[in-house]
Amino acid sequence: MTKLKFIAIIVSVFALAAFTVKNAVSWKIAEGYSIKFTSDDPSGVFTKLAGNVEFDENNLASSKFDVKIDVASINTGNGMKNKHAKSDKWFDAEQYPTINFTSKKFAKTASGYTVTGTLDMHGVQKELTMPFTFKNNTFESSFTVNRLDYKIGTTKGMSKKVPLDIKLDIAVPVTK
Repeated sequence: MTKLKFIAIIVSVFALAAFTVKNAVSWKIAEGYSIKFTSDDPSGVFTKLAGNVEFDENNLASSKFDVKIDVASINTGNGMKNKHAKSDKWFDAEQYPTINFTSKKFAKTASGYTVTGTLDMHGVQKELTMPFTFKNNTFESSFTVNRLDYKIGTTKGMSKKVPLDIKLDIAVPVTK
């Protein structure tokens, strides 16, 4: 009988422990998000974002980002530039329709957080760490990407006029 009680206690402890595991909060991407890119030329926005966002400031280990930007949603404010950006000379929206970011780990910093993950753009996957803040249910981040790291454009012809480093400013409001 003592062995049976001991086994029952162990099973109970494991069962209760299973219910105390805290998962990150699932968030839905809300209207009003902004994905801006800037350089000397070009500058613009991407207007379509989707994905899964799980984030808990008190449980970063269970947090996850898996988001996608629709490349065809690029808008530079100039129809010819938009068409050129979607072409196979730049983003090649037909072959690579999305820009994906999948997180691997999160960390707390003095000014907010960082998320490290894989940025998959134009068929190239690279690890990227980006800083971000989370205030008033809005994620905000600002960082720079070298376009040649992702084989976007070249340094020949008219393309050489486009800076290599493109600044991204992202603001994503979320709801539960």
